[in-house]
Amino acid sequence: MSEAAENNYYFPTGGLPPQRQIMTDRAVLKEAYAVIPKGVMSDIVTSFLPDWDDTRFWVIARPLTGFAETFSHYIGEVSAGGGSQSPESDLTAQSVIFVVNGNLELCIDDKIFKLKAGSYAYLPPAQNWKLYNKADKKASFHWIRKRYQAAKGVDMPAAFVTSDQEVAPISMPDTNGAWSTTRFVEASDIRHDMHVNIVTFQPGGSIPFAETHVMEHGLYVLQGKAVYHLNQDWVEVEAGDYMWLRAFCPQACIAAGPEPFRYLLYKDVNRHMSFDLGSK
Repeated sequence: MSEAAENNYYFPTGGLPPQRQIMTDRAVLKEAYAVIPKGVMSDIVTSFLPDWDDTRFWVIARPLTGFAETFSHYIGEVSAGGGSQSPESDLTAQSVIFVVNGNLELCIDDKIFKLKAGSYAYLPPAQNWKLYNKADKKASFHWIRKRYQAAKGVDMPAAFVTSDQEVAPISMPDTNGAWSTTRFVEASDIRHDMHVNIVTFQPGGSIPFAETHVMEHGLYVLQGKAVYHLNQDWVEVEAGDYMWLRAFCPQACIAAGPEPFRYLLYKDVNRHMSFDLGSK
């Protein structure tokens, strides 16, 4: 069904399970969280989008009334020669692109960036950008979108391109490196109203308390496995699984495997809470 990339970034490859496979799985949708296991990401749940050629998407998060409401999260698979000259149809939407397999070419205005596994790009609203696969093999990437929430007197952030390999992880206090975060945007940069980071736990590392906070979360497991605590439930997750958490859903985890446990993490930040339900 899936495989690990050269840089240990898991990505789905589709396919279908055999007819003899049992139907019971780890997929769950509850009031406070959802778990979408890697086995769910088969051929029959992919979507095709306007203005994208030879590209299919697994949509693993979308705004839902009464659940997580601020963002959408896709995994795109671009065949050789595929891509888009007009990828974003919503001029209010900002994007993060994170490549997990293969090679892509990103054009921002007139500047071209060669992306590979680990490449990360931030694209502000109304940004002119294009994305292509000019290689002879498929490429896979995460695409996280959020409607930008402007704030009075605060400039909109500019587009930038970096990579997992270029940004040094920051160790959480008093963990001796067992728990660290790769922050692609400074936490104090008030221009940004969302963060998309990579969180890493070394084997045995943990969040040793039940985080309970206003930020919504989308967590895609890139590598390893862990036991995750979600609103009083303990669930086992592994590379390729996705967790979707409402605001204030208690969470904690313990990295349970022999290799680092890493996930791509979305959260909404740095803005007042709206008094209009469902309006962000």
